[in-house]
Amino acid sequence: MKIAVCVKQVPDTETRIRIAPDGKGIVESDLNWIVSPYDEFAIEEALRIKEAKGGEVVLVSLGPDRVQSALRSGLAMGADSALHLKDPLFDQADTLATAWALATALKPLAADLILMGQQGVGGDNSQVPGLVAEILDLPQVTTAVKIELQDGKATIEREIEGAHETWEVTLPAVVSAQKGLNEPRYASLKGIMAAKKKVIETRSAADLGLSAEQLAPKTGVVALELPPARSAVKMIEGDADRQVKELLRLLHEEAKVI
Repeated sequence: MKIAVCVKQVPDTETRIRIAPDGKGIVESDLNWIVSPYDEFAIEEALRIKEAKGGEVVLVSLGPDRVQSALRSGLAMGADSALHLKDPLFDQADTLATAWALATALKPLAADLILMGQQGVGGDNSQVPGLVAEILDLPQVTTAVKIELQDGKATIEREIEGAHETWEVTLPAVVSAQKGLNEPRYASLKGIMAAKKKVIETRSAADLGLSAEQLAPKTGVVALELPPARSAVKMIEGDADRQVKELLRLLHEEAKVI
């Protein structure tokens, strides 16, 4: 079985984000970059399927040179090979252009299963899995929390508001991973050393047969702004009776919630 996993590199979730001077992006010079946490669930699930059923795991990621560190992380976890999609035309790609590039690279791989995170932390668009499935004309299931494979089919439990539901799809298919699907492993020292020796193949837009017109973004960022600063915490002094009375007064007079 061949499993392809789409990987996105994102700023560390603990990083303090700063808006770039143009107001349409973020300052990247001092950021620490990591594999998107949802994509880690996808990598882990692919590795578990490989361990149970055999086969290979191929990672695919789109972005600048720094993306190779994310691919190395996945290789260190145990993935077999990686494909890096790098081209200046990808620098301003929106979700549709990203999906076209990924789908075009994935098609010749002929993977039995395509896994990816339900969303890339940061953009949180949750659009790429569905777009890739549509371009490749494959069935898709999103927000998966359990995957079972048998006889060319996948039985997938997915999370919905207040409940879970179960879907069955024929393979190949596109499945996006939700928190709760598994607990991603840490890379071993042996895996880290082995990952350094694995070759990461690089392909450009021309290699994929994609034109500038096809990759031109259909959407754009108008402006970014940080959320408003939270007000300072107000401590209430005194004994319990005084604290309760003062809290009720603040909720009524200042917060106006009662």
